[in-house]
Parts: sequence; C-alpha cells; structure tokens
Amino acid sequence: MPLLCPVRHCRHPLALDSRTYRCANHHSFDVARSGYVNLLQPQDKKSNSPGDTAEAVAARRRFIDAGHVQPLVDAIVRALPLEGALLDAGCGEGHHTEAFRRAYGVAAWGVDISVPAIEAAAKRHRQCGWVVANADRFLPFEDHSFAAVTSITARMNPEEFRRVLAPGGALLVVLPGADDLIELRAAVLGEGVERDRVERTIATFAPLFTLERRETLRHVTRLDGEAMHDVMASSYRGLRTRERERLETLPAMDVTLARDLLLFRA
Repeated sequence: MPLLCPVRHCRHPLALDSRTYRCANHHSFDVARSGYVNLLQPQDKKSNSPGDTAEAVAARRRFIDAGHVQPLVDAIVRALPLEGALLDAGCGEGHHTEAFRRAYGVAAWGVDISVPAIEAAAKRHRQCGWVVANADRFLPFEDHSFAAVTSITARMNPEEFRRVLAPGGALLVVLPGADDLIELRAAVLGEGVERDRVERTIATFAPLFTLERRETLRHVTRLDGEAMHDVMASSYRGLRTRERERLETLPAMDVTLARDLLLFRA
C-alpha cells in the first residue's frame, strides 16, 4: 500500500528500504520492531502522548477479549462485505481491523494517533498494516487507495475519507448508540440520558457522501465489577472521585451495548 510522506508541503510517496520508509526529499521513517510506522508530525499533536493511554488500551482489550462485544463486532463486519483494501481510521488496538481482514482476506490498514494503541495492534495482528498518524489532519495514503474506509466509534474526517476512497467506495461509520451503557452511566455518572448522534453525523457527511443504509445494533451483556471498570476506563476519561467510588461498589448488572451503523457511498 503506497504511503505518503507526512512532512508539511512534501507528500511524496514513501518507499520501503529494508526497515525504513524514505521519500524523494530524503525524509525517513523507521519501522518499529513490532511492525508499525510512526508518521505523526509535531504540529499534528497537542500533547506529547496524544490519544488513548496504555491503561485505556489495556482496559479496552480486556473488555473485548472477555467477549462482551463480539456480537456487535460480528454484525459490524457483516455490514460491510469487502472485495478490496480497507482503511480503519481511529482503529485503536486494532480488533475491528483484524476482524475485517480475517473475514474477507483483504489488505487492511489501521491508523490511530495513539502510540500505545498502535503498538498493541501491531504486536497482536501482524498481518495488518499499522500507522501512527492524526486522521483529523491527514491520512498518509495516496488518493483512491481503498475500497472501503471505516470509522468505528472514532473521529471523522469527511474530506480525507473521500480522498483515499476509490470511486464508488464505501464508508462505514459506527457510532455509540443512544442507549449505549445507559444502565452503567445512570449508576456511575448519575444520568441515563440517551444521546442520539445519528442525524448530525449524516449531516456532516452529506456534502461528499450518499447515505445508503442505517441500522441500530443492540446487545445486553452481564458485567461484573472488573468488566464495568474496564469499559468505563476505555470510554470515559477523568472520572471524578465520587464517580470512581460509585463504580467500585456496584454489583454485577445487565448493561446495554448499542451501536448505530451508517453506510455511505462516495
């Protein structure tokens, strides 16, 4: 898959030479031992460690490995049959990226701004390609490189998604459902308000994409204390002291996991 140099005003193709990517302007980027390449530029991050922390990544992986979200993952993968290369923007620790690759046997690439997330993805899923970059600013791939792009509970960049998609390519946007974690949010945060993000997301993509299908997925699972801690740690940053105390005292409960799927066509 042709990568582009992320250096401002360069954007020349990168060629892999041994374990180093180089462009015609002699900018170079080494491939990490675990197999990913870091193309994040200083001007494209607001802190020294942007994105998910190692602790949040580990919590999300434990929650996924426990099987709580597997019915949702399976439904998401079925919603986007693939016949060509996939880009997963904001891929996190790479679970969905690998699920698509395994299901359809296509080339799959994941991009995320978090080094701990991409490090974890690259160590476990070596058959995918992994890049550290800020998808809000620039996707370091050539125009029309992908048959499909996914944004799964992640940030959205309609212009860049459109640029890297092949003509007629598909875009799958997955949002937290309005009642996602509603029981847990009510118990810990003191509010169980339903948050519908669908209409504003459709409006965001309307200038460049046509909505082809929308669907809501819902799954109820039993969570014990450890699982509740993991899902909150991976979903909410900076819980207050009293919220952490509530979380620690909760008994096991049934919790709703919900996703809204929006399938667009370029």
